[in-house]
Parts: sequence; structure tokens; C-alpha cells
Amino acid sequence: MQNQSSSLQSTIKGYSNKLDSLNKEISDAEDKMAIVSAEIVDLNNQLQEAEAMERDRYELLKKRLQSTYESGGTTGLARILLESGSLSDFLTKFEYLDAIIRYDRKKISEYKDLQSDIKLKKAAVEEKEAELDAYQNQLDEKHDELSSLTDTVKSQLNSTNNSLSNEKNKLADYENKLAELDKKMKALESQVAAAQAELAKQIDERLALTREDTSGSYSASDTELAWLAATIQAEADGESYTGKLAVGSVIMNRVKNSAFPNSVIAVITQNMQFASYRSGKVELIVNNGPNSTCMRAAQEVLDGARVGDYLFFMTKYWADYYGIAEYTMIGNHAFFYRWITIPKPEPEPEEQPQEQQQEQDTSENTGESENTGEGDDNSGDGEDGSEETSEGDENGEGESENDG
Repeated sequence: MQNQSSSLQSTIKGYSNKLDSLNKEISDAEDKMAIVSAEIVDLNNQLQEAEAMERDRYELLKKRLQSTYESGGTTGLARILLESGSLSDFLTKFEYLDAIIRYDRKKISEYKDLQSDIKLKKAAVEEKEAELDAYQNQLDEKHDELSSLTDTVKSQLNSTNNSLSNEKNKLADYENKLAELDKKMKALESQVAAAQAELAKQIDERLALTREDTSGSYSASDTELAWLAATIQAEADGESYTGKLAVGSVIMNRVKNSAFPNSVIAVITQNMQFASYRSGKVELIVNNGPNSTCMRAAQEVLDGARVGDYLFFMTKYWADYYGIAEYTMIGNHAFFYRWITIPKPEPEPEEQPQEQQQEQDTSENTGESENTGEGDDNSGDGEDGSEETSEGDENGEGESENDG
């Protein structure tokens, strides 16, 4: 399955690069088209304004020409000058007529410039439209190429569907095995917690004397990486990424601590320390390949990432059961460095009723007098005393078992 997946991923990756490149080219073309489209819209707006202005100027010039011809044209203008009553009137009329002529010439010139500007704007619009058409053709070609590549990838994927279907059946069987091993792992929790407790007690004095530096990276083989990732997955697959790093940190802290084995696999397989290994779950995950998240978490821990310098972890239930005083909860696991427990309070003796106390004092006084006077009674007292001693021994054994 891994060989098939690797081959397929390489092929898909090759096409993915091409698809990414095409998508970028398409995106660039669409961006350029958007710019050209905006320019065409702007040019069309300018063209419409220029054409509207041209119509206004045309109407104005038409009215001016009409007025001039209605007034007799050039002859009419000459008559206006000749009809002047004085030189001053003549000059005034001349200046007036000269201003009108200059104004008309200016408007005619502006009208001609406006027509030239309109012509240029139309040419610019046509040029931009041609550019837009070129981009559209280029875009169509890219889409065709993209569609062709997509069809090729789909064809290759379809050819692997049969084999992948078989692998799905294997994966379903794998999930069933994992579920069975989870139950077995749960059943081993009490034994593993007891074994961790025993080991923690044995090395507690050593850990109390010096706190070793367990930071830093570790040069691991591919096998060790897989075992570390598999153990993280087996112990913390349902936990957060921090919870996964924390489990990996405990393993690497042990590798770096002189109180534990000095290799990843030796730490994981240490007697009754990891229920996931004892149940067979770790080896099942190793054989099938850990998931990518746990592989990444394992690699980061090997590179030096740590979540605390903890050497132990167990569920909160067992941490409280053993009365561990100093632990940190990360997800569903209690993490701690050494075995420090909360002393359990001894039960206080019950107070006896006053009447029973008086009877006991009287009995003790009587016993003293009997001891003084009669030796045979001493024998009887001795038998009673031996029975009481026997009961005390039984109590002592019970307390010893509780301490253990």
C-alpha cells in the first residue's frame, strides 16, 4: 500500500505543479483582463463625454453660422461698419465684430481638436478590445490545457481505484484490530500504573538528588522515528497536538535520563511501562505506518521540542488513586517528574463511653491484684495476651499490605 501510495503521490505531485502553474497563468491573465476591461470602460466614458461635447459645439457653431448668414454674411458685417455714425462708433463696432470672429475661429478650432481626440479615443478602445480578445484566447487555451491535465489525472486515479478498494478493506480490518487492542490496553492500565509506581519509587531518591538536563535533539533512525510516532499515536491519538508532544517528551526525557534505557525503542519496550506496547498496539501501528500528525510530533520531539521535563504520565484516575501530589493535566493525562505523594491521614481513635472506661479501669485494677496474688491466673492472662498479640500481628500485616 505504501509503495502504491508513494508512486501515485509522485505522479499527482507532478501534475499538481503543472496545475498550479496553469492556475497562476490563468489568474494573471484574468487580472490583466480586468485591468484592460476597466480601461475600456473608462475610455468609453471619455468617448461618450467627448461625443456629447462635439454635439453641443456643432449645434453652437451651426447657430452662429445661421445667425451670420441671416445678417448678410460678410456684406452684412461691412454694412454694420459703414453705418457707423462716428469714428468712435466705428472702432467700437470693429472691436465687437473682431471679437466675434476670433471667438468663432476658436470654437471651430476646438471642434476640430475634439473630433481628433474622439478619433484617437476610438482607436484606443479598439486597441484595448483587441488586447482583451487576445487575453481571452490565451485564457481559453489555458483552460483547455487544464481540462486535459485534469482528465489525465482522473484517468490515472481511476486505474488505481480497484487496488485502493482492496486497501480500504485492509484498513477496515486494521481499525477493528485497533479497537480490540484498545480494550486490551485498557485492561492493562492498572498493571502498568502499578509498575510505573514501583519504578518511580525505586528511582525517587536518585531523581531528588539531581535534576538531569534532558533537553536537546536526538539522532534517531527511521525505525526509531516510526516507533516513537506509533507510541504517540497509540497513547494520545485522541489528544491535542500538545498532548501528543507531551507523550513524546516523556519518552525522550527518559532516553536522556540515566535512570532509564538510553534508546527510544528500549524505553518504549521497558517492562510494563507502556500499556500501548504491552497490548501490541504500538507494533500494529508501526507495521501499518503512523499517521502524519504523530510523525510530525515525533520528529519535533526528536529535534529538541519538549513539553516539560516529565518522566511519567498516567490517567488522572490512577494519579489520584496513588495520591500523587504534583502533576500537570494535559488533556486526559496526568504528567509528573517524580513520585511525590500526599500522606494519607491516620484515623483518629474513637472515644469510649464513660461507663465502659470505668469498667475497664476497674478490670485493670482487679487484674493487678490477681497478678499479685495468684500465679495460675497469670497463665490465663497470658493466653488472652497471646490472642491479642496474634490479632495485632494480623493488623500489622494488613497495614504493610496497604503501604505496599
